[in-house]
Amino acid sequence: MPRRLDHLVICVRDLAQAALDWRTLGFNLTPTGVLPFGVSNHLAMFENNFLELLAVTDAAAVTPVAPDRFSFGAHNRDFLATAEGMSMLALHSADAHADAARFRANHIGAYAPLDFGRDKVLPGGGTTRLEFSLAFATDPAMPGIAFFTCQQRHPPERFWNPEYQRHPNGALRVIEVVMSAPEPAAHRGFLERFTESTAELVPGRLTVGESGDRITVLGPAEIARRLPDLAGDTSPRFCAARLAVTDLDATKRVLESNGVDFEIAGAVLLVPPAASHGLALEFVEQEIM
Repeated sequence: MPRRLDHLVICVRDLAQAALDWRTLGFNLTPTGVLPFGVSNHLAMFENNFLELLAVTDAAAVTPVAPDRFSFGAHNRDFLATAEGMSMLALHSADAHADAARFRANHIGAYAPLDFGRDKVLPGGGTTRLEFSLAFATDPAMPGIAFFTCQQRHPPERFWNPEYQRHPNGALRVIEVVMSAPEPAAHRGFLERFTESTAELVPGRLTVGESGDRITVLGPAEIARRLPDLAGDTSPRFCAARLAVTDLDATKRVLESNGVDFEIAGAVLLVPPAASHGLALEFVEQEIM
């Protein structure tokens, strides 16, 4: 069974400023979370996936890079040396340790799984403990970005609080991640092994995953058509997230009232990457998924 999208890591230099900007975009964010390897975050939480704004906030706590150990903090620190934006993609996992073994066997990640915990601030005050396991995969053909699976080892209600899932812009969930690449077909093998699903390939475009949980890789011509602000940038990277919303007109009104620049292209409302710290946002109504 294909894996569903779990969350997108959006790496920023100034977490407080990014939180202000994303609230201006109409997202309701969780309080600051502090992770034990030098990073902090805010989440825009949806029904069953989320966006993670993340910054390196404690350089001394970043774990060193080692051949058999993926350093979450070091990866994002190095990513920020060149740009802000989406640095990592996570799929849902029921067993990250098994995923790590599978990645090793399939030659897409010889890394030990990462087990960690952190405290979460509850909507009504107080804290609760969250526990996670991660398994990492990387592709030398896509330097600078990374992939992983995320297993939550705590009761679901500790994490998926309804109070954090209601957004002024009407966002319901991430339904697609868009990547760029000079030749999308070159990444077919890696993405099929990572997602455990079969990719569909047409000239200039590769898609993997089911509708509503899709990764799409676009070549230069398709990027120029779909994301004009990114025309000419063909490096393998994460370019955009598509989100389902309840009412696109309501989303438009929120963004207009907050002074956010956007474009309407057919049934898609597009926020350019300059307004969202490096990741373009596409909003579509739920029924057209």
